Amino acid sequence: MISKDLDLAVKILEDDGVIGFPTETVYGLAGNIFSEKAINNIFNIKKRPLFNPLIVHLKSIEELGNVASEIPEIALKLATAFWPGPLTLLLPKKDCIPDLITAGKPTVAVRIPNHPMALSLLRRLEFPLAAPSANPFKRISPTKAQHVENYFGSDIEMVLDGGICKTGVESTIVGFDNSEVIIYRLGGISVEEIKKITKKVTIFNKNNDSPEAPGMLLKHYAPKTPLIFTKNIAEEISKNKNKKAGILLFGQSNLKLPDNFQQIILSESENLEEATFRFYESLHLMDEMNLEVIISQPFPDTGLGRVLNDKLSRASFE
Repeated sequence: MISKDLDLAVKILEDDGVIGFPTETVYGLAGNIFSEKAINNIFNIKKRPLFNPLIVHLKSIEELGNVASEIPEIALKLATAFWPGPLTLLLPKKDCIPDLITAGKPTVAVRIPNHPMALSLLRRLEFPLAAPSANPFKRISPTKAQHVENYFGSDIEMVLDGGICKTGVESTIVGFDNSEVIIYRLGGISVEEIKKITKKVTIFNKNNDSPEAPGMLLKHYAPKTPLIFTKNIAEEISKNKNKKAGILLFGQSNLKLPDNFQQIILSESENLEEATFRFYESLHLMDEMNLEVIISQPFPDTGLGRVLNDKLSRASFE
């Protein structure tokens, strides 16, 4: 059920239920962080392995001390610069944070979403929310309420409708090892923006066995339709010319496409923010076209383009 009823959302969450939850990045599958029943249901509904930790969503920066036992000065600088917004901080956890949420690790991932409905909901609750993306494990992340409803239907009691997610990709996850700043997941805050605050960062965003943070698995964000991610898009068009195929492009193209091909241009003006906003929605659309294959070209490997390339490399991983 899709609804804008905040009162109902509060009641479900207070009763240990799980809801679809809008943020500026993607929709989440949300539950009370202190409810073992709710958190287990999140993992079960998503079919998400228990070794993959969840993100805790807070209503204010003042709450950070309730969940984190240590907060480095550089973490506070990043929080001040980017919260509310698509930045997640990986910090040593307090004992009150259940190991189920952190996959038994000593750190907890936390952020404040930049979405008016999400913040209104969090302010009415006496507990933070755990909310991984509201998609089955490894599938395309949802950027509108209907995506969540299509995935889960009656498996969850409601999807709180907050419109289309304005950022369109997951949050950037940043952790700390003494003085070293580590990016564990590329997301809505670019590496270049992080570097304006920290000067130097290390990117460590792949761990298929025991990920420190969400989004590090090699296969992720994938449509049901096989996806080819290639620099030589003309060659792949030729190889697949007899198939019903979709082409995901960035900017105008002179490519001659067979009649059995579908094309989506993410940004005719080659604007990376626009392309990021439309990225998952376009993959959802192509996944509904009964295509045999989706072919995508790389984006400029800078800023949000690097983020989209990372998503596509995981979506196409075999």
